[in-house]
Amino acid sequence: MALSKPLSILRRTRQLEGEIDEFMDNLSQSALAFKRAVAIFLVDGRSTEFEEKLSQVNALESRTDDLRRGIERQLYTQTLIPESRGDVLGLLENLDSILNLFQGTLWGFFIEQPDIAEELHADYRALVEQATSAVESIVLASRAFFRNIEAVGDHMHKVMFYEKEADKVSTKLKRGIFDSDMDLARKCHLRHFVEMIDNIADRAEDVGDRLAIYTIKRRF
Repeated sequence: MALSKPLSILRRTRQLEGEIDEFMDNLSQSALAFKRAVAIFLVDGRSTEFEEKLSQVNALESRTDDLRRGIERQLYTQTLIPESRGDVLGLLENLDSILNLFQGTLWGFFIEQPDIAEELHADYRALVEQATSAVESIVLASRAFFRNIEAVGDHMHKVMFYEKEADKVSTKLKRGIFDSDMDLARKCHLRHFVEMIDNIADRAEDVGDRLAIYTIKRRF
């Protein structure tokens, strides 16, 4: 029989709770900045506004790394939530890897400047929408893990839904690219960026799979 568990895993650690909240906020803000940055690139290429969004994601990634390391130190030096410490650190590391994908993908746009045909713009935007929606859902599920374990499932199914939608869009987009009259090098270049964006949704699903295990462990 399942034992009774407190709703919040951080009920007596307000500083830690605040830092984890900021961590989640940063990941959510990165998703928004990433979506906006790609939209800007599709219209204006490597513009000043695009560079501003890239800088924003870079700053968020740096701050989030600092938060993760600080949280890790607190968990070990203050012997906080020892029964869940490993799961918390694993979750934060995996969430941080999503932010790294946002950053790496935007740097790819900045450095490689892919020449994306206008007829593909709508599908690229759709792919970004599904990928960032998957990330937003895993952020909500992760917040629930810390505050109300019973609510994790309310968001987890959305992560899987958006990941599958991203797969559909990426498949359609790649077919459109390779059915076109573009030269092979350009086709491969554009496919590369499709896969980079789709990987974000895949990573969100991977984090969701791990979070499901952590949630089961907390319930028993």
